[in-house]
Amino acid sequence: MQDVENKSLFGMELAELVALMEALGEKPYRARQIFDALYKQRVHSVEDMTTLAQALRSRLMDEGFRVALPEMAQTAVSVDGTERYLVRMADGETVETVWMPDGDGGERGDGSEAAEEEEGEVVGADEAVKAESFWDRRGNGRARSNFGTLAEKGFRRATICISSQVGCAVNCQVCLTAKLGIRRNLTAGEIAGQVAAVLNRHNIKIGKDRINLVFMGMGEPFLNYENFMKSVRLLVEGVGIPESRMTVSTSGILPGIVAFAGEKLRPKLALSLNASNDVVRERIMPITRKWNIAELLEAVVKIPLRTREWVMIGRSMLARCWHSCAGCARR
Repeated sequence: MQDVENKSLFGMELAELVALMEALGEKPYRARQIFDALYKQRVHSVEDMTTLAQALRSRLMDEGFRVALPEMAQTAVSVDGTERYLVRMADGETVETVWMPDGDGGERGDGSEAAEEEEGEVVGADEAVKAESFWDRRGNGRARSNFGTLAEKGFRRATICISSQVGCAVNCQVCLTAKLGIRRNLTAGEIAGQVAAVLNRHNIKIGKDRINLVFMGMGEPFLNYENFMKSVRLLVEGVGIPESRMTVSTSGILPGIVAFAGEKLRPKLALSLNASNDVVRERIMPITRKWNIAELLEAVVKIPLRTREWVMIGRSMLARCWHSCAGCARR
């Protein structure tokens, strides 16, 4: 049986739920019911798991088990629809998560299905014409009501920017999170829970709405590697967001890149260099003293890329960015 502090159901994989049901003397199929309730239905409480018998729900609650999704403590809304959330965890620690409706054209040219769609859109037309072109091309004769919530609001897609740590130890000079230092890693449930909380806020319908995820918020994902990868599995196998619609950004944690290359299920990779040589990069990103650009690129070229998969190399060039992503000093 789990310790009291580990009784959050959100964040448990199917195998863990099977073990829990066995420990409670329940049939294994109950684990699948709980798994689907947590990640597909995105319920807020054990009581909401109506596929379970009331007796089992009551027992789980009596034992101290809870869903424990993160709480949106504050919300800041931009004129373009971007929303930035201060997300509070169960222990009171907070991180930032960002909702960016419709994107900014950043997928164009990355080899993905989304990029092909963007490249085929009408450029320079007014919004009404662009919207009509979009529905003519992608609607296949179906009414807008057959699409998800985003379509009802006039958006084609949305991107959620997720944090992986409370604070960060990497100390990049272009990032506000560096001033916090590192407080702790987020659990897999806290990472994936940010996504679930945002999806619930916007009543997103996975399978109808196109959602992209970027692990580019507070923290360095590859310094919280196991929890980050577990959250990816939960989001793919549970929530239903394909890994091809996910991108993780790293400041250049060499062991993490090597481990990532061997993963069967993994997002796309973005490597933040922010400079073209080690001298300049070391001033911006002190992590360069440990792993230089040549070492990082050598590791990147060894990643076995899949169809339509590219590794993106990032460099900060803007004085100000509209995204308001968590931790970014350009906001």
